[in-house]
Amino acid sequence: MKTGKTVKVLLTAATAAGMLAGCGSKTDTDTFRFASELDIQGMDSTVVDDGMSFNAIHAITDGLTAVNEKGKTAPAIAKNWDVSDDGKTYTFHLRDAKWSNGDKVTANDFVYSWRKIIKDAGNYAYMLGNGGASVKNADALMELGANATDEQMATLGVTAKDDKTLVVELENKVPYFTDLMAFPCYFPQNEKFVEKCGKSYGTKPEYTLSNGAYKMTKWVKGNKATFTKNDKYYDAKTVATKNLEMYLVQDPKTAAQNFDNGKVDYATINSTLVDKYKGKDPFTTFNEGYLFYLQVNFKNNTVANKNVREALAYAINRKDLCENVLKDGSMAATGFVPSQLSTSPAGRDFRDDADKYVSYDQKKAQQYLDAAKKELGTDTITIDLLYGTDESPMDTMAEYLQGSFTKLKGLKVNMVATVKKDRIYNREANGNFQVVCTRWGPDYADPTTYLNLALSDNSNNYGKYTSAKFDALMEQIQKESDLTKRWDLMVQAEKVMMEDMAYIPVFEKGSAALKAKNVKGLVVVPVGTPYTFKYVKLK
Repeated sequence: MKTGKTVKVLLTAATAAGMLAGCGSKTDTDTFRFASELDIQGMDSTVVDDGMSFNAIHAITDGLTAVNEKGKTAPAIAKNWDVSDDGKTYTFHLRDAKWSNGDKVTANDFVYSWRKIIKDAGNYAYMLGNGGASVKNADALMELGANATDEQMATLGVTAKDDKTLVVELENKVPYFTDLMAFPCYFPQNEKFVEKCGKSYGTKPEYTLSNGAYKMTKWVKGNKATFTKNDKYYDAKTVATKNLEMYLVQDPKTAAQNFDNGKVDYATINSTLVDKYKGKDPFTTFNEGYLFYLQVNFKNNTVANKNVREALAYAINRKDLCENVLKDGSMAATGFVPSQLSTSPAGRDFRDDADKYVSYDQKKAQQYLDAAKKELGTDTITIDLLYGTDESPMDTMAEYLQGSFTKLKGLKVNMVATVKKDRIYNREANGNFQVVCTRWGPDYADPTTYLNLALSDNSNNYGKYTSAKFDALMEQIQKESDLTKRWDLMVQAEKVMMEDMAYIPVFEKGSAALKAKNVKGLVVVPVGTPYTFKYVKLK
């Protein structure tokens, strides 16, 4: 974000010839129909941590800042702000905005939600601390969690000076701070409404409240969510499309069929469908922003052996996987921080300054495996490969890796299939895995959104990788105000974790989608909340 170039894709109407029959076009200009393979897990911004829920929450909620029609960070609920000379105090001046029930959006709405996510130990609470915004006392309060008193919570560095003035104090200077404010975990919540709803908040349309472009009117989990333009939205004049429909848990094949039959206007597709649509008018690709990688369990003796991890890393022909299997614009990963995420003060992409840490070499892979077998005192090493079948293309990746790994003499692979929810919140969270296919999408456009995952105390470090040297470098990064020095430290930090092969990067995810020719203004960014629906126009 502000530390470098934000990579963006603004999807506009295609004009090339050769459209497929149907191709999702329609005469109705009041409803945009969006198909997703994923479900909406919830509508409470202090609880959820998945991209589809973020898309839905973003459709009905604005934060202090938001993504504009060009994919750039712009003022939202905050009409402007002042920054102290040391860069550690932000004073946000709020515009006249209302919730859909008529209540005013106030500075306290932010104070309440920020305290709430910390006290309730929300999955993204760490983003308020040094893992993200570096809000004063956030880390200390996270240690206390639900045990924190009201007096202690009042020490969090966020204060409502009055209804229209929000003051945020930081522990350290954060170059990308205003970009972070567009992320859902920093969104406001109406205290009176939320407390009245209790545990039901965010579980049904009647338990949601909007201050954004749309308001939620219907929601059947695993099926469909419907949104209607919010007339009380401060920027309602910009919202050109009256209704938004999200078709949920539609596998790519079904979504593509519905697109061809004119039942949806936008649908992502997987690699098996690319050849059918590539070169046709509705087909488009873009950088999705996700890094797909392998996480290993360092509590497991087999994969705790570095030679085993090196063997797995060298056994993967990433270029072949991306170009001949995925075929959706994905690119072979060379490190843990993806390309096109951010640029240095000198204007260079992180991957241009960092080394290449993974590549394909079958001979080296076998040599490392042979060394591992000798160290472990065995002729055969068995790997359990965990993956989710409902998070395309994770299954495709897992099958490809199985084929790659079993080419090595003395390596067996057990495929452990599950679903995303079980993979993350049960198996990974409880350390019940050996090697797992996983992914991470950047919450903000800075290398630390990936590097933080390797911190010893990061809640997403399910594999329990630990490195005192890495942790020390990350602490330096948090405190370094010189942006050039900070950049160099981040390059060093990635070097440490990758030389340990803390994670095994596989590919940077591209995405292929079908978009009706009358759709304009759908903003897709690879950082933060993927989709912004506010600017969609149907002509």
